[in-house]
Amino acid sequence: MESRLELVVGCYEQILFGFQVQPQEEEWQATADFTHHAHTASLSVVAANNRFVATGSKDETIQIYDMKKKVEHGVLLHHNGTITCLEFYGNTHLLSGAEDGLICVWNTKKWECQKTFKAHTGQVSSLSIHPSGKLALSVGTDKTLRTWNLVEGRSAFIKNIKQNAHIVQWSPDGEKYAVVIHDKADVYKLENASIIGTIHNPKRISSIQFITDTILAVAGDEEEIRLYNTDSQKCICEFKAHENRVKNLHTFQFEGSTIIVSSSSDGYVKMWKLDRENLQNAPSLLCKVSTSARLTCVSVWQSGVEDKEKSTEDATPDQHSQTAKKKPKSKRDTTEDTEETETPVVQKKRKLENKQKKKKGQQSSA
Repeated sequence: MESRLELVVGCYEQILFGFQVQPQEEEWQATADFTHHAHTASLSVVAANNRFVATGSKDETIQIYDMKKKVEHGVLLHHNGTITCLEFYGNTHLLSGAEDGLICVWNTKKWECQKTFKAHTGQVSSLSIHPSGKLALSVGTDKTLRTWNLVEGRSAFIKNIKQNAHIVQWSPDGEKYAVVIHDKADVYKLENASIIGTIHNPKRISSIQFITDTILAVAGDEEEIRLYNTDSQKCICEFKAHENRVKNLHTFQFEGSTIIVSSSSDGYVKMWKLDRENLQNAPSLLCKVSTSARLTCVSVWQSGVEDKEKSTEDATPDQHSQTAKKKPKSKRDTTEDTEETETPVVQKKRKLENKQKKKKGQQSSA
């Protein structure tokens, strides 16, 4: 199966852009594939696995898109407040965080909310899932860093920090993690949850991505992107990426190469190829796309990845066929199907209605 790349970008103007990327030897070609008026407010976050793209917004909803069939798959309604973070774990789960302080664990087979954590007394600013899928980290506006046991569905550890952190991220091997507070990134070791080093950036940090277990890409309120060594905390590479501040970074692997995607307030999205053998060298620019929009979030959807990993739809064909029958084909269908996928909510509502009818019946007979 040929691998497909789709660059998905969200903006303040409530639009989700899709650009189909054609990898070539030197320069890549990105052509406009779709524009979708995804939400009734600005988009705040986007995430992708090998089947779906999920978008969160200030309108308090999470929209799910089936990228293989190019259709809206449904809407997730559980949070009150802006959706601040979304992260898939493989083909099985999606974690969401919001201004209401909740973290929700969604099953991607039936799109039911399996577990809700009251994560922070303020908003959830960022979350990250451990590579094993057994733990998650979150930071919020209550000046705490929290560890969640996803296997047992409970809080595992709470660490008070002096300031509000706004980004947290695991390293690829899961042995360390970075916590960002304004213009610095504290690197922690999982073994003893202690800080092993602090990276200082010239400007406020807007986004980070681990390139390797020891190399961290950092973007801030400036035009440059920097690569830092987490062991020495020294900058090993710095290059000008945009004409305005860099808003978001995203990384992915493609045919053995590490690709960095950067989006900026200048409206451009760019893809960079890193030379992993010589990270001191500035990466080469593969392609750039002008959206003429105020960008807020970026991700990349890849097909063909599932060739290496058995997807949930292949594992449970009967369940998938039932879900496929429910898939929304229009906005009107989306509302109806959402009521079906929100099974626990509907059941609770029905029980309450039946209870009220029974009570009225008893009163009238009396």
